[in-house]
Amino acid sequence: MHAELFLQDLAMIMMVAGLVTVLFHRLKLPVVPGYILAGLIIGPHTPPFALIHDLQTIHTLAELGVVFLLFSLGLEFNLKKLGRVGAAALVAATLETSLMIWVGYQIGRYFGWQTMDAVFLGAMMAISSTTVIVKTLGELGLKNQKFAHYIFGMLIVEDILAIAILALLSGVASSGGISFGSVAQTLAELALFMIVTLVVGILAVPRLLAYVASFRSQETLLVAVLGLCFGFCLLVTKLHYSMALGAFLMGAIIAESRQLRQIERLVEPLRDMFSAIFFVAVGLLLNPQVLIDYAVPVLVITLAVIAGKVAGASFGLLLAGQNGSTALRAGFGLAQIGEFSFIIASLGVSLKVTSDFLFPIAVAVSTLTAFFGPWLMKSADPLSRLLGQWMPRRVVGVWEAYDVWLQSLSPQNEDEVLLAKMIRRILVHAFVNLALVIAIFVSAAAFFDGVKVYLPQLIRHEGLEMAAVWAGALFLSLPFLIAAYRKLKALSMLLAEMGVKPEVAGQYTVQARKVVSELIPIVAMLVMVLLVAALSASILPPAPLLVGVLVGMGLLLPLLWKRFVRLHSRLQIALMETLEEEGGE
Repeated sequence: MHAELFLQDLAMIMMVAGLVTVLFHRLKLPVVPGYILAGLIIGPHTPPFALIHDLQTIHTLAELGVVFLLFSLGLEFNLKKLGRVGAAALVAATLETSLMIWVGYQIGRYFGWQTMDAVFLGAMMAISSTTVIVKTLGELGLKNQKFAHYIFGMLIVEDILAIAILALLSGVASSGGISFGSVAQTLAELALFMIVTLVVGILAVPRLLAYVASFRSQETLLVAVLGLCFGFCLLVTKLHYSMALGAFLMGAIIAESRQLRQIERLVEPLRDMFSAIFFVAVGLLLNPQVLIDYAVPVLVITLAVIAGKVAGASFGLLLAGQNGSTALRAGFGLAQIGEFSFIIASLGVSLKVTSDFLFPIAVAVSTLTAFFGPWLMKSADPLSRLLGQWMPRRVVGVWEAYDVWLQSLSPQNEDEVLLAKMIRRILVHAFVNLALVIAIFVSAAAFFDGVKVYLPQLIRHEGLEMAAVWAGALFLSLPFLIAAYRKLKALSMLLAEMGVKPEVAGQYTVQARKVVSELIPIVAMLVMVLLVAALSASILPPAPLLVGVLVGMGLLLPLLWKRFVRLHSRLQIALMETLEEEGGE
């Protein structure tokens, strides 16, 4: 009976969605609003009949739509693209998110809502709908344009910020206060997880897919890709992160494989089907009565989302040095809220700190902004030109002067450009190696109870168990510690050459440069040792055993130094070769 009802629900969704979207195509309208309208037509709030019986199963299928959409975004937006827009996206997304939280809070207080309602409203308005925006950009054929790359970068930053916002709201709801320490810890852990995932994934996954593709079976390749995607999403959810983030990361990793184009063709039909169910499910949640009972708040919040996100994102990109047309088009593209707003509103309901009307308002505003989103994107180019014509000359002059100032901060000649690239590359390599070391010790501490079961009976003593696990973590970390030291050493020599001038140091130039080149890596590694000790405090062995482990590693290090250097070099070469290869066959 359940199977029959499910089939009936699915048939109803796909038939009505098909009819509505055919109509929207004939009218040359975007299909995302058509899917939402289809959900409204067959939804439980639209009389006279309840055409959908199992809403929970439909929402589960809708979650698959989120996974496939974010996975497809990762496939199209690889690490090279993210690197090109990363700094500007970070500045703009942080500014825009902060602005929307403040605007939402002020709107809630204006309507006389409780403080927690206003706080949660601000958070709901802060995060744009990655799912809706990605689908809309794809429909309009705008994914490869410059402003779309900045939109994708800002969406990634917003999704990361959303995780911190959820942690912040949970703390506020439970304790009544803000714990910035817990938020900072959440962001640091998330950044560490992403770095390790990308490095390990890019080393392993493209090679695995190349092996699977050697069988020349599309079915085998598709099943392997879906296994990687859903398996990684499961791991991410077990670590209390967003399933959408896991899908995007796996997509970005697979984007570095040679089978990229083939995988995109295989995944596309699944993405289209389940994303259609997702948007219909959004329409199912929409209660027309809410639009009537809370018409004024819904209208005000919708206008505030559109105006605030356009202004915040555009201004942020302008501050980051982008031109006005690109900034405005990106701002119009981000003027929607969606799935994270539902999650935040649901959190307030589950914690019993928000009023009942807040969740329906979130659904209503999300639906309205999703309806207006495609038209905003279409009109962004003419509106940006119109605003450019209306802009006072004095304001244009200020931004031109600001742009000239930003350009003056950039390297001015080829030597300076090469030097800046070299310093940036060294810092990135050192940072990644140190992040891998931290991840090894954090993992050892987290899985200590599970690992110690497999230790030999001879060392089944708490102190010896800790010493064995900590020593194992240190041994695994040695290639990356050596690499980080070598990178920092190269950086310190470069900085010493640049910073210690003969006209200042005189006859002591050589000695001063030697001191600087030796001091920087030593200080950096000492800081690293203290950080590792703090992170692995739960498995740090007693002092005598710790000294014994360090002495043993110190004696072992000269014997294995060259082998570790060669091992790390091979890993680095493999990583760079994968990143430099063009995906697709």
